[in-house]
Amino acid sequence: MTRLPNPKSPRRETSPELTRAALVQAALKLFGRQGFDGTSTREIAAEAQANIGSIAYHFGGKEGLRAAVADYIVETIQAVAGQALAAGRAPASGQAAPAGDPEAARAQLFAAIEGIVGFVVAQPRAGEIVQFLLRELQHPTAALDRVYDGVFEPTHRRLCHLWEQATGEPAESERTRLTVFTLVGQVVYFRIGREAVKRRMGWHDIGAAEAAKVVAVTTDNLSAILAARMGSKPPIGSKQ
Repeated sequence: MTRLPNPKSPRRETSPELTRAALVQAALKLFGRQGFDGTSTREIAAEAQANIGSIAYHFGGKEGLRAAVADYIVETIQAVAGQALAAGRAPASGQAAPAGDPEAARAQLFAAIEGIVGFVVAQPRAGEIVQFLLRELQHPTAALDRVYDGVFEPTHRRLCHLWEQATGEPAESERTRLTVFTLVGQVVYFRIGREAVKRRMGWHDIGAAEAAKVVAVTTDNLSAILAARMGSKPPIGSKQ
């Protein structure tokens, strides 16, 4: 995984690896804020405190740098998702989901929501990632293909599989897929609507304490959906 340098640490010695990582970080930030076409290689090099020629050297040009940013996003989100979904692997296409423990699957769904909130809502670097992805979603390029194939599709599929284990509803049914999009989408709003949320809630910032409140509400929502689908009381794992 590409490790980004700490911007608060003084730059002692510039190695090729550090330069490459700094360029990826700078491009992620600037592409998200200004767009790909609105960002020059000179601006990226200045932000990274690197020689402008290093972009061509490491990535072959600006397009190659955008691909490297997409790969960094894939690696980052895979690491986050993997912590909560390590046991929630989806079966190969066309195969029936294996029998599992519904209670364990439900608990893992709650853990997944908490993990998503912890990263998307509370982690500062998530803001730059979401900005970049929003631009890609509006105007898709090969970079979005890399992120979709590396993160969006497999993670969504794994969550759908967990939903099947938890409720018995088919993982690839239209209803299940839409339900999972709804669960993830409610969390993402707290990042893309961050300023509106802070103003309406009277929060100076959204840190760990505020993220915990978001977790409580989103897991309550998950609990209510599960209860409605299963015709039972809120399952164990709810934050009620």
